[in-house]
Amino acid sequence: MIKAILLTLLVLIAAIGLWFWSKTDPQKLDLVDRIAPGATEYQGKASVGIAYGPDERQKLDVYIPTEVADKPYPVLLFFHGGAWRDGERDGYGFLGRAFAARGIVTVVADYRKTPKVRFPAFVEDTAAAIAWVQTNIGTYRGDAGRIYLMGHSAGAHIAMMAALDPQWLAAQKLDSTSIKGVIGLAGPYDFLPLTTDSSKIALGHWPDLKETQPIHYARADAPPLLLLTGDIDTVVKPRNSKALEARMAELGGQSKLKIYPKVDHADIIMAIARPFRSKAPVLADSVAFIKGE
Repeated sequence: MIKAILLTLLVLIAAIGLWFWSKTDPQKLDLVDRIAPGATEYQGKASVGIAYGPDERQKLDVYIPTEVADKPYPVLLFFHGGAWRDGERDGYGFLGRAFAARGIVTVVADYRKTPKVRFPAFVEDTAAAIAWVQTNIGTYRGDAGRIYLMGHSAGAHIAMMAALDPQWLAAQKLDSTSIKGVIGLAGPYDFLPLTTDSSKIALGHWPDLKETQPIHYARADAPPLLLLTGDIDTVVKPRNSKALEARMAELGGQSKLKIYPKVDHADIIMAIARPFRSKAPVLADSVAFIKGE
């Protein structure tokens, strides 16, 4: 009997292990955030799978703060990373809950990816998601006049492109005054020549590669930028954030650069989840930027 029970437990543990490791890294992080010791921060329930366009990938989730407020909340629109080819909004509940618990309506959006599409399709999706938020976020108690963008890695690239290059929002009958600020987490902003297969597939077909680089569109009247990166990031090197910050300063734009010590490419997004916030004050710095503290 004891052997049978132990065997059953071992099989169960193995099954749970296989299930856990079958999940994407963000899904694992989301699960760990949910079960971490301590009080649950967010008591609400997200509105999920909302379409902002006709494609299956053009969907988003909305996390609304649960506390009572006498005015609409600021809004954060987040785009995940994944080298323009990987990643899903599913799994970023830890981010939605973290910001919503701090009084920020948080929208987590998917977008079309390679190899199905290439540049500029994912930037067009970014602008379309911004337009959806601008039009609809009041229904979710968000302030359409206080929309902030955030992206990690490739998500930072497309968020920055949509904010800096006026043509993408113009196609949605908007302009960059619709954006109050942009938070870039380890974003690629100045990465020519293209050296990775993923960047070549996503961007390499474009006739003028400078037009795929956010730094090319830096300007004095751009929305304020908060550029966060880690000093040991070897995937998207800190020089990207340094270069964009320097260019914005040269032009008279508003930007702030923070380089976290001993933080790599994955750490900077992990630091938003409850068990890993000691890695870097990414959440606190981002909230302060959004709330003007």
